[in-house]
Amino acid sequence: MMRNGGRLLAECLVALGATKSFGIPGESYLAVLDALHDLAGKLDYVVCRNEGGAAFMASAYGKLTGSPGICFVTRGPGATNASIGVHTAMQDSSPMILFVGQVGTDMKGREAFQEVDYRAVFGTLAKWAVEIDDVSRIPEIVSRAWTTAMTGRPGPVVVALPEDMLTDLTDQPVLDGPPRVFEPAVEASAMAAARALIATAKHPVILLGGTNWTDEGRTALQSFAEASDIPVVAAFRYQDQFDNGSAVFVGEAGVGMAPHVKELIRDADVILAVNVRFGEMTTDGYTLLSVPTPAQKLIHVHPSDREIGKVYVPVLGVQAGPNAFAKVLAPVKGQWSDWRARAREKYEAAFSAPVQPGPVDMVEVSAWLRDRLPDDVILTNGAGNFTVWPNKFFKFGPKARLLAPQSGAMGYGLPASIAAKVAFPNRTVVCFAGDGDFQMNCQELGTAMQAGAQPIVLIVNNGIYGTIRAHQERNYPARVSGTTLENPDFVQLAQSYGFHAERVSATGEFPAAFDRALKSATGAVLDITVSAEALTPRQTLSQMRDAALKSQKAKT
Repeated sequence: MMRNGGRLLAECLVALGATKSFGIPGESYLAVLDALHDLAGKLDYVVCRNEGGAAFMASAYGKLTGSPGICFVTRGPGATNASIGVHTAMQDSSPMILFVGQVGTDMKGREAFQEVDYRAVFGTLAKWAVEIDDVSRIPEIVSRAWTTAMTGRPGPVVVALPEDMLTDLTDQPVLDGPPRVFEPAVEASAMAAARALIATAKHPVILLGGTNWTDEGRTALQSFAEASDIPVVAAFRYQDQFDNGSAVFVGEAGVGMAPHVKELIRDADVILAVNVRFGEMTTDGYTLLSVPTPAQKLIHVHPSDREIGKVYVPVLGVQAGPNAFAKVLAPVKGQWSDWRARAREKYEAAFSAPVQPGPVDMVEVSAWLRDRLPDDVILTNGAGNFTVWPNKFFKFGPKARLLAPQSGAMGYGLPASIAAKVAFPNRTVVCFAGDGDFQMNCQELGTAMQAGAQPIVLIVNNGIYGTIRAHQERNYPARVSGTTLENPDFVQLAQSYGFHAERVSATGEFPAAFDRALKSATGAVLDITVSAEALTPRQTLSQMRDAALKSQKAKT
């Protein structure tokens, strides 16, 4: 059967198991759009408002489902707009495939209209960047892109599509189906060595993170940790991968790391790190473990050989899938129960914080949500000081999920929440956004409206770029520059997109407002008025400034 490259590509994606895609239409891939016309219901196309938002959605979809998030954008500006989602997917270890239109092969190398060398642009941002130069190779390259995105350390793949490759005809057959790739198994000798090393510990810690976890793998790791009574710390923004209600869970190693978590990692003598890439946030700027040889005995388990020893030299490196490793872990007994119990007590204590200054107290709001959100809720957030509320003041049960960017990208939360509603329309999805963060991608409310994928959005509105203001006051106290915001009426804006919307101006107003948001069939936006003083749960903006001024005075 003869078909053009655009149809062949779309049908190969369906064969691989893709059901949703996100994008902005472009003339450079019209043949793909035409193919999608006939594949509605098999491979749906979510029409977005900006390529950055579309790429965020694909990245979040991949992280949530474990299947590559698919994104289509046009050449040049479309690709560069989408690059933020590629960077986020890479740092999140999220499976994603970005398909980018490209000038025809007869025009390449002339700096044609919107021409970009995608291998050069995305070569260091993505896991793999490739350009199709033969229509008959579409099935081969698409299959490789799918497998590359999902295996080892998952990540984004960028595939450039020259326009003539999509219009040329071929009789190349469509793929038969998705490849079955099993994660690396564990050598018996490696498992024995790991257990023997843990048995020597006085202060062991389990550090977990990453994607590709299955329910069986998470359950197996929890069973091991509980039977062995070893404290468990989640890597930055992966606390949803372990039941926070378990007595062995003791916190997250990320931005604003709790003192007891820092102490736990620093004072550990054996660390079992499973599926973790050792980023700056998880290691407190690479200070909790010495580079390259930590004082702690490190057992590093990861499906990718490129992660083992990349930053830290482990005593024992095990190339294995996290689920395969967890399933064969047998309990190890030791004299460390008090060590674990003290850490859990400090974790529980961290949920208490002083009354916050200003109209709405987010400590109280967070406590209310913690008690009432559904067990399978999906929380999302972008970047900013407001993320302390979903990241530090919520307990993730075994069914709850968190979509939050390891890249620290502002504007991720709203697109991620839309992707979550596309994937799971019947689940409650709550996006936390700062007022600055929200405005990075607020136009995607239109995407939500059109797709019928409308989440609940909580705008924590303090009228400033809070994170930068905090750094500003600590380093240049009382010299505010470039961090104050004049905002639109978010209620009217959300209503114009068909959302239920209201302003919450007092703590006591929140419960009823959120109940109305839950009942809304068109999603909801709650504009929550908070004080700029309440930048962090335990230190006000004025206290930051006063401390910095006092320090400056002492130095002079």
